[in-house]
Amino acid sequence: MAIKKNPLKLNKLQLRTLILAQVIGRDERQAVHHPNGEITLSQLPHAHGDHVHVGEFVVTAKDASGFGNPAVWTALVRKGLVKDTGQPITLTSEGVSYDTGLGDKFLEKSDH
Repeated sequence: MAIKKNPLKLNKLQLRTLILAQVIGRDERQAVHHPNGEITLSQLPHAHGDHVHVGEFVVTAKDASGFGNPAVWTALVRKGLVKDTGQPITLTSEGVSYDTGLGDKFLEKSDH
């Protein structure tokens, strides 16, 4: 039986926010990796102009708009992908491993 894509039925903004948080979590300078598989993000990036730097990538500010949207984080907490601890954001092990299917859709390496 094939694995269902997006089994938690995240909407587009939730998916984009989660993949960007996962990218930040891969950078050991911006995240703390816990033995239980959770990752705490030290900070979320802020837009400058029409884009946001996420690790070595640059994304449009629109694609990163979920970072500042409390409803997105509430949904990710409710679905068990983020811990309900406020700031800083902690991805659960499920949140770290959730396949959003967006890894290559809108990320480009930064040229500055």
